[in-house]
Amino acid sequence: MNIYEKLLKVQVELKAPKGQYNSFGKYKYRSCEDILEALKPVLDKLKLTLFISDEIVEVGGSYKTIKKDETVESEGRKYVKATITLVNIEKPDEIIKISALAREEETKKGQDGSQITGTSSSYARKYALNGLFLIDDTKDNDTSDSKIERGNRAEEERKKVEEYLNSRPGMIERLKENLSSDKLEKVLKAYKVEEIWQMSDEQLKEACEKIFKK
Repeated sequence: MNIYEKLLKVQVELKAPKGQYNSFGKYKYRSCEDILEALKPVLDKLKLTLFISDEIVEVGGSYKTIKKDETVESEGRKYVKATITLVNIEKPDEIIKISALAREEETKKGQDGSQITGTSSSYARKYALNGLFLIDDTKDNDTSDSKIERGNRAEEERKKVEEYLNSRPGMIERLKENLSSDKLEKVLKAYKVEEIWQMSDEQLKEACEKIFKK
């Protein structure tokens, strides 16, 4: 399986329980750690691994404004940017990257600078994991109706991903992302075209079936 097919299986199979409870709001939620613990056996089964990195980025940039003949300097807001890199162990050149941002407050009651950054990092990582693996992040009161609704949403998202992978843009992306330049060149020669976008829908479908459904 290529990395997109494996990702789809993770999205379908992953069950990340909401192991945390907010006594004030009286709702259950999942933390970044809950998601990672649930992911480990699924990633191991499908021969996938992931890496997570953080960096501080400035959004908005620094700028100057003039107020009452006085120049005031303003800085952009600081965010923690978490990037997840998903790797297909069986084909290490196949990777998927996704990033998410969480704002880093300048001050927060009861926390020092490192704790503020750590909290923002956890949020950013969780948002990135949610986006990559189609995890519903709504607060959960665990009623039967809410469970059915979550199941329906997950199925809808799975269908959307599958539809995209089988669409013309999706097939082109899969071929470009998963084939080396030499292999892609061989595919183009086989279909007597110079650029991948010159391939017809039928040719793209045929190529994907031959390459990815082995």
